[in-house]
Amino acid sequence: MVDTVDTTDRRLPERRQPEGAADGPAPSGPGAARGTDPELLIAASVLLADAALTAKQAGAELTGALSSRWFGLEALRRPGWALGTAVSCVRALTNPAGLGFGANGGIIGELARMAGNLTHRRPAKVAMAVDAFALRIRAAAAEHPNLDTPAARRLTEAMVAGDRTEALRALFALVERLGVPRALTTLSPVIMELLALAGLLDENPVNDEFSWVTLAGGVPTTDPFLGLPSSLLGILNPGPGRAERTEPDSILAKVLATSGNDLVSYVNDIGALGNHGLVLLRRIECTDGAVRYVLLLPGTSFGLLSNSTPQDLVGAFDGMLRTDTTYTRAAKKLLQRAGVPEGAEVMFVGHSLGGLTAMNLAADLDVASVYRVTHVITLGSPIVGKRPADHTTQVISLINKHDVIPTLNGRGPASPNDIPASWIELNWLDETYDYPLSHTPQAYAGSLRGELSHYRDQVNKLITAYDGKVVGNQPYMLRDK
Repeated sequence: MVDTVDTTDRRLPERRQPEGAADGPAPSGPGAARGTDPELLIAASVLLADAALTAKQAGAELTGALSSRWFGLEALRRPGWALGTAVSCVRALTNPAGLGFGANGGIIGELARMAGNLTHRRPAKVAMAVDAFALRIRAAAAEHPNLDTPAARRLTEAMVAGDRTEALRALFALVERLGVPRALTTLSPVIMELLALAGLLDENPVNDEFSWVTLAGGVPTTDPFLGLPSSLLGILNPGPGRAERTEPDSILAKVLATSGNDLVSYVNDIGALGNHGLVLLRRIECTDGAVRYVLLLPGTSFGLLSNSTPQDLVGAFDGMLRTDTTYTRAAKKLLQRAGVPEGAEVMFVGHSLGGLTAMNLAADLDVASVYRVTHVITLGSPIVGKRPADHTTQVISLINKHDVIPTLNGRGPASPNDIPASWIELNWLDETYDYPLSHTPQAYAGSLRGELSHYRDQVNKLITAYDGKVVGNQPYMLRDK
């Protein structure tokens, strides 16, 4: 185990200008992203977000005070005082120069807030939140020039203005110009901000929580469109999980025969496993005489919303919002069935949903109490809201910034929040611009083999305890039931 090392490595390889980036010159005025330090924009965004959240809390407290039982009792005793107080509070809650229809919280407050949504009221808290998101988008455009092209600006400005008709037109125009993959990649750095803006400025009063959690830098537990809670995913993804030993096919066996304790080898192995339910448990007789284990966890199959394995879209959303999922339950049964001894040192390596599951396993108290989880390595995974149960577990996150998926946890290039100091996050921009190509294990392996080999070397130095002879490569098929 290696003690805390340097945090996020910010070195970036030289970038090519992606195709489609030359829509036209970016604005050069004082409001342009390229003319303002992105760090200053983020700092201003944080201040506005704090002010918006404070205004929201103030509205909730005023609403709660007005509707409290104590206020009702005092009104019976001192009706004149109560009337004056009520008028002052209502003015503060509704005055455009004050909170601007800022009632929220409790039955009365939520009914008032819903009425405000339906009548297109924009209270002070929402106005400040919108400005905070707008600053985040401008900060991201400084690092991602495609966001600062006329086509992309047309969309982001329409979203900030709350003009859904213009936003849809701009989106269709962007897709027509660039195609779906490149349009999605262009917007990926600020996808959470755009979803939060959509939720905050629509008439739906039940999906606002997604926007406020995103503003605060948390991980939303509701969907941005209907406001459905994460608990619903538990109903959709209720499988107890099952693990069955299986034999590798000829292609997988060939890949595993040349694999070792190397970051790129692990990524290649995950690519060879595919995403149809296979995972791999590796047993290593290490050079120091200890026997250690590595569990390789692939990501999501995008063929169907739900299938018979934990590696489906329902499982992906479930894994992002919860810890106890079908994937983690099946993986825990695998460790038990394989006879991994109590106290054994294990390392989890996962791509996409597999990385989420690796963090979910490390966060599981049962797993942490039985095994010594030394390392968690994730590639293209939105894990920032996760924390391992054992504080000594070394978390290593690798992210291609053209990859859409890691931004789904609320932490993108424009997020004001950072990772824990003990984590290592290595991120880069490479030539695999388009999503989903930028998300594939092959793209990550290619980058780490090439000009990012220093990242490969850095990670390999952290996992030298697992150097040794591979004495077991056992694939398992994981099922929901």
